[in-house]
Amino acid sequence: MDKIINDFIKKSLEEDIGHGDITSQACISKNAIGSAKMIAKDNCIIAGINIAKKIFNYFDKELQFHHFTEDGKEVNIKDVIFEITGKQQAILATERLVLNCMQRMSGIATKTRSFINQVQDLNTVLLDTRKTCPSIRFLDKEAVRIGGAQNHRHGLYDVIMIKDNHIDFSGGISNAIKNCHKHLKKIKKDIKIIIEVRDLDELNQVLISGGVDRILLDNFSLQRTKLAVDIINGKYEIESSGNINLQTVRGYALCGVNYISIGNLTHSIKSIDLSMRSI
Repeated sequence: MDKIINDFIKKSLEEDIGHGDITSQACISKNAIGSAKMIAKDNCIIAGINIAKKIFNYFDKELQFHHFTEDGKEVNIKDVIFEITGKQQAILATERLVLNCMQRMSGIATKTRSFINQVQDLNTVLLDTRKTCPSIRFLDKEAVRIGGAQNHRHGLYDVIMIKDNHIDFSGGISNAIKNCHKHLKKIKKDIKIIIEVRDLDELNQVLISGGVDRILLDNFSLQRTKLAVDIINGKYEIESSGNINLQTVRGYALCGVNYISIGNLTHSIKSIDLSMRSI
């Protein structure tokens, strides 16, 4: 993970700075020392403090970073998140990358926490999805974790998830499941199999076929979800997914599903307003 983070920081700084921060070079002596602070302009769950520290340290190890709160904590408008002291040019060169990361991550963490608050007294686990911003999935998923939900699949490589197109291309549910078991035997790996069902008929086909670890109920209504939970009767883990929002998430959890995956945690977020100001 350290390599992924360092590569991300390197590419991001190269993208932003290019051959040099020409405005700071023109206005400020390269040896001038100063301080700045990050201030919250929204009430939120703060996220990205650790990545901010890594960015500053990567660019200039002499920058002194002091934070007043931790990732995952609630902060209010005007709260100071951290202070940074060192060369003014270094602070200005890294300011935008730090803000971009923390504003997005805090938006995801805040939204995630609002979902968690709806079901925290229940046994259902909330999951994220692969509906993340390309190339910075690790940041989006870290923000979800900070917000209190669990990371699901990090990519196409760590869990077998048989979705509608896999079923259609395989010629049906039974074939899709059999093909997965053949492949796992061939590559000599033990990987969980999750299968997505679109209706009760597909659910019954899965129950007849067996051979899966979890059944994902895709775009089921609350009424059909409850019926599906009763039909499955504890034989398999159950996951609900598909357009579940803040108003409906508790209802789905009350149906008795084990997991709820929510693409909305990362694919449609409002960044939190944060500001860096000189001291």
